[in-house]
This record gives sequence, C-alpha cells and structure tokens, in this order.
Amino acid sequence: MQRRSEEDNRLLFEEAPVLHSVLSLAVPTVISQLITVAYNMADTFFIGQVGDPDQVAAVSVCMPLFIFLTGLANLFGIGGASLLSRSLGAGDQDNAKRTASFSIWTAFTISLAYGIAVYFLQPAILPAIGADSDTYQFCRQYISWTVAVGAVPTVMNLVLSHLVRSEGNASEASFGMVMGAVLNIFLDPLFIFAFGMEVEGAALATMLSNLIAMLYFIRLILRKGKGTCIVLSPRHYSAGYGIPREVVLVGLPSSLMNLMSVFSNIVLNRLIVSYCNEALAGIGIAKKIDLLSFSVSTGISQGVLPLIGYNYSSGNYRRMLAAIRTTFIISLAVAAASTAFLFICAGPIVGSFIDDELTVQYGKYFQRVICLTGSCIAVTMTSITIFQAVGKKVQPLILSFLRKGVLDIPCMFIMNGLFGLDGIIWATPMADAGAMLVSLCLLIPFWRHLRKSIAEKI
Repeated sequence: MQRRSEEDNRLLFEEAPVLHSVLSLAVPTVISQLITVAYNMADTFFIGQVGDPDQVAAVSVCMPLFIFLTGLANLFGIGGASLLSRSLGAGDQDNAKRTASFSIWTAFTISLAYGIAVYFLQPAILPAIGADSDTYQFCRQYISWTVAVGAVPTVMNLVLSHLVRSEGNASEASFGMVMGAVLNIFLDPLFIFAFGMEVEGAALATMLSNLIAMLYFIRLILRKGKGTCIVLSPRHYSAGYGIPREVVLVGLPSSLMNLMSVFSNIVLNRLIVSYCNEALAGIGIAKKIDLLSFSVSTGISQGVLPLIGYNYSSGNYRRMLAAIRTTFIISLAVAAASTAFLFICAGPIVGSFIDDELTVQYGKYFQRVICLTGSCIAVTMTSITIFQAVGKKVQPLILSFLRKGVLDIPCMFIMNGLFGLDGIIWATPMADAGAMLVSLCLLIPFWRHLRKSIAEKI
C-alpha cells in the first residue's frame, strides 16, 4: 500500500497531465487555506457578536504577534518543503530526511522561546503595538492563549503541513489544516457564549484547535513510518550539508513577508487608533475578509511548489513551465472573481461581523479599497513561489520586502499626511501594484532563460 502511494506521487510529479497535477496539488491546499481563513475570521466574527468594538479592536492589535508565528512557520516550513522536494527530485532521500528533521526541531525550539518571551514581556509589548486603556486587558487575555501558550502548536501545525505537502500528499496536509479550522469554528461559540469567556474564550479555542491539528500530523507521520522522508526523531537532525543555509534562505522571503506584515500592521494600527477604535475594528474586519483573496493565491502557489521544485531538479523544464503557465491562469481567474465578490458584497459581509453602524461604515469602505489588487497579489505570490521552488534566494527576498515594508509603510505616512484616514487605506493597494510590476520584471528573464534551455536540448 505504501509503495503504491509513493508510485502515485511519482506519477503525479512526472507523468500526469499538467492541469491534473496542478489541480491535484492546488485544490486541497486552497481549500485548507480558505478553511484556515475561516477560522482566523471566526475569532473576529464571534467576538463581534458580543457587540463590543473594543474586543474586536483588541484582536486586531494582537494580530501582528500572531502573524509572527506564521512567519516563523513559513521560514522552516516553506524553506524545508522546497529543499525536501528538490532532494526527492534528485533521488537523495537521506538529505530529504535531514532537511525534515532540521526544519521540525529548529522550528520547535524557536517557537517555544518566542512564546515564553511574549508571556513575560506583555506589559512592554502590548502598549507598543497599539493597546490602550480600553483594549489592554482584552489583548492580554488573547495573547496569553494564542501566542504564549499556543506558539508551539501553531508553528508546528503549519511546518508539518508544508513538509507533508512537499511529498505530494496535498490531501492529507489539507485535511489536518481543515480539521483544526473546523474545530476552532465549533469551539469559538462554545467558549465565548456558553462559557461566557468572550475574547479569552476565542483565544483558548484557537490554541486548542492548533494543538489537535499538530497531534494529527504527528500521528500521520508516525503511521507512515519508513514510507515517508519526514522523520520526527532528532537523531536525523543535522546542521551540515548546507541544509540550514538552504532552508533559511529559501524560506526567508515568505517569513519576512509575514514579519514585515507584523510591522506593517503595527504601523497601521498606530496610525488608525489615533482616529477612533471603531476605525481600528473596521480595518481589522476588512483585513480578515481580504485574507480570502490572499489565501487563494497563497494556496494555489504553495500547492504547486513541490511540482515545480521536483521538475526543476530533475531537469524537466518543459513540464515545469507548463505547470507555471497553468498556475498563473488559474490564480488570476480566481483572484478576479474574488475581487468582484468582495467589492460588491462588502456591506453585508462586514455587517455580519458586528452590529455597530460606525464600525460597519469604516469596514465596508476599507474592504472595497484593499480588495482591488487581488490579481496583483496573485502574480506576486506565484512569482515568489516559483523562485522559492527552484532554490532562488534574491528574487523572492526583494519581492517580499517590496510588498510589505518598503512600499506600504512609507505610503501610509505620506497618504495619512495628504488625505488622513482614507489615505492610509490606499497604501495597501499601491504597494501591491508596485510589487506586481517588479515581480514581472524579475520573472520574465527567468522564464526566457528556461525556454532557451529547452530549445538548446532539442
């Protein structure tokens, strides 16, 4: 049975029709991303039903600290997945095992240290990221469970998912993510309303769902035994063979995008909170909703990363280019549809989160602005993933910095000075459009180089 599974994965990477391979890898990943967004939105949605803008604002304030965990997971998850899939394409299973062990145990150690640090430094951290006298206590309750206690489960859940997907097991990886998401959606109303824990209940639900998802992946890997290159035993851990450098440098762009998103959101929160907490709650809701479009682009690109990396290492550039072309067509079509839906339905969607007229008014406008560049995000995210899949370091690093940090933060200050609150929101689509243009300038020469390589082989 296990040999059959390995043969199916080989056929998926090497021989199946490209559209079939792309969809087989991308669709489960997109579904898991959408469900993950749903459970990220669940906290905001159910807390919003309490009718307290301060609690919704507190979740927005805390989001940068939680996003940092995603950045940490992407550093070792995406970096490890890229090297693991390329090792499999080159037939080097020993290096694949060393890569998995390094990614797992390094991510575990750092996430544990981060959770402990956040727990003890809350009095200094929370005011620095935008908590005020109205939101501080709610922020403390939320962070204590989601980050201080939940750092390891959150990071390991994502890292293990990336590694499982890198072997071609997209459905199993997605099931773990979906299971955690559905569990969180179920637990949120139970803890928030039935137990009367409100924002603290939402945080506890998030931590428990990530913990159970992490245990699912551990059980899955142990059950596969020798049929997988993902090993949990630290005896395979190695800081040699160039593994740390390869994993970190390839995963760094995705990690930096998340980390710069943390910094970007802190700046955004600090600027908006100077106007009112209703505006802060509104942007928090809009940002959560916009994750729908972002998650689809991320899911499609991350889903095909193993396919691109495998065929690049095996020298099958023709199949690799066909996979890239198919991915672009699908991601752009879906992104355009998502943008249209989010723009047209902005009012009802935001209104479903909270019954506060001023917060809904802000959130509706914010959502319509930031959803405009969904197609730009699709191009940028696919470009970053292509470069990561083939082991490139500089190009994805440039694009990650441009999208979050280099372009949007200066734009926030400039637009705030020129147009006030409305201007701040336009910084996000401006940065996304600029990053897309640069991504095309980097991708086109790489595409031409691969086509030239194919021509020379004929």
